[in-house]
Amino acid sequence: MFIVKYIKDVFGALRSLAVGMRRTGYYFTHHKEIITEQYPDNKDTLVLADRFKGEVVMPHDENNEHRCTGCTACELACPNGTIKVVTKFDITPEGKKKKAIDKLVYHLELCTMCNLCIIACPSDAIVMAQTFEHSVFDRAELTKMLNNPGSKIMEGVE
Repeated sequence: MFIVKYIKDVFGALRSLAVGMRRTGYYFTHHKEIITEQYPDNKDTLVLADRFKGEVVMPHDENNEHRCTGCTACELACPNGTIKVVTKFDITPEGKKKKAIDKLVYHLELCTMCNLCIIACPSDAIVMAQTFEHSVFDRAELTKMLNNPGSKIMEGVE
């Protein structure tokens, strides 16, 4: 029984080696199909996959407006406590109090890029950007404020 298992393992290893060598031989003879990126030599022409997740960002329009309502769904969905939503109450022209975000704090050093906050956001206020190279000397630089200073919520977003 031991000999049979040993022979099967040897043939399995040879088969696996042949599959790998066949793939290597294919790329050796088809130069234009090489998919390996030569980073950082191709930094200007680097194309990332659509599914690549670099960090959470909050898009603002040209009027410095965002879509975040301060519902804290992203904060609740995050398993690591990466996002902290600080809310405040604004007074509307009608004299009513309306909840708005004061700060949307994002701790990049805690983020696992799981995308749960993006999925939980009901107003599509935050998205994953395709940025990388987040290495810094000071850890405090990895804590980011997602909303711009003086930004406000877009009209029509409730």
